[in-house]
Formats: sequence, structure tokens, C-alpha cells
Amino acid sequence: MTDALGWRRKFGVLGPSTNTIVQPDFDAMKPLGVTNHYSRIFTPNADAVSNESFRAGAELIASNTLDAVRSVMTCQPDYLVLGMSAVTFFDGEKGADRFTREVEETAGIKISIGSDACTAAMRTYGGVKRIAILSPYWPSMNTEVARYFADKGFAVVRDKCLQSRSWIQIAEQTTETLRAALIELDGDDIDAIIQVGTNLSMVRLAAAAEMWLGKPIIAINTATYWHALRANGIEDRMEGFGRLLAEF
Repeated sequence: MTDALGWRRKFGVLGPSTNTIVQPDFDAMKPLGVTNHYSRIFTPNADAVSNESFRAGAELIASNTLDAVRSVMTCQPDYLVLGMSAVTFFDGEKGADRFTREVEETAGIKISIGSDACTAAMRTYGGVKRIAILSPYWPSMNTEVARYFADKGFAVVRDKCLQSRSWIQIAEQTTETLRAALIELDGDDIDAIIQVGTNLSMVRLAAAAEMWLGKPIIAINTATYWHALRANGIEDRMEGFGRLLAEF
């Protein structure tokens, strides 16, 4: 017997309770026969996030993740998709592997995480060695992101952090702000721009930016959902979310 709507795959999606972008993003990208079942990771909205406090706040979210995993497993999903990015960059490649292992041991099924999905996306595009990073984070967290990508063999040439003051404020960044940030980051010395921070609304803007910047612009929500689909043998192509979903 298979699920009446999720007859191809049921995805358990994990995301912070303050996140309002991941759920609609993932739902917009799901093909027929795939369903997303969102499990909210309890996250108090911090109103004074700073360079010093960002990691502590993100680690609090991470500490509540396994409760959300156990909750979503009651609907017996086939696969997990993580809609939270910061924790997947902590402590470089080893930290990402440790986090993945802990979740998969708890759930008994596999998971796609943002850091590894962005890595897979860049390798799929091919020819990406030097990158720029756009985040809603603070400098201390961007350092963690750069460390992870260095571990994976990429050179982070420059980065920009929008320094959002609360978790909710991340979702309030305007298209004008994000477009200006992409233009500021671009240059002939980079092969791609990677956007991290899953509560930043970038999937459609990144797709448009690929056309006028002429290089891969990878939104982490697109990369993560693409990774989950392909890991489950779902090869549907979809327009409107950039080359990653349309071509690979």
C-alpha cells in the first residue's frame, strides 16, 4: 500500500518554528506524487541576534532538532529534508557529517542537508572552484560557512552577511536588498555565488540572477530540495527555479 498523495515519496521536512520561507519554497518545487510533511523545530525568536550570540542561538535550534525528527517520523516518511542551514556548516566537513549521522541514526532513514546539497550542486554544474557567499548571518557564522567549503575544496573569495537582528527578520529581507548584494558579490574572479540561510527568500531571484550574471547562483533551498529529489531517484525537471532543477 502507498500513500494516496505521496505515492512516490513522503518527505519529512525539518525547519525552525520561526522559518516562514522553507515550507512554501519546498511545496512550490515538489512534483506530483511527492508530499512534504513539515515538522517545526521549536525556536524562540531572538530579537537581538549579534555576532557574539549567533552561534549560541543556532545551537539551541540544533539541540531541539531530534525532537522534531521523532515527531515527523510518526507519519512514516521515506526521507528527511533539513530546512535549516547554519548547523550544517558548524565545525566544517566533520561537523556536517556528525550532524547527519546523529539525525539518521535517530530516524532510521536518510537526510539531505543544505551544506552537502550545495556542494553536490556545485560539482554537478562543474567548473566551480572560486565562490562568493551571501547569507543573512553575522561574520562569525560566515567564517563557519567558509570553513566548510574550504574543507570541500572550494575557495571563498568574498562573502556578505546581512546581519539580521532576529530569526524572523531574515524572511523580511527585500528583493532590492538581495539583488544589490548579488551584484556587489559578483566578479570575474568567482565561478558561482552560494546563498545560505533557509529563511531568506531567494529561490526565484537566484534563478533570475543566473541569466543576468551568467554563472551558477545557488539558493540553498533549491539545492537542498533538488538533492532530496535526486537522492530518491526522482528526475523530474522543473522550470522557474534555475538551471539546477531545470537541467540536472
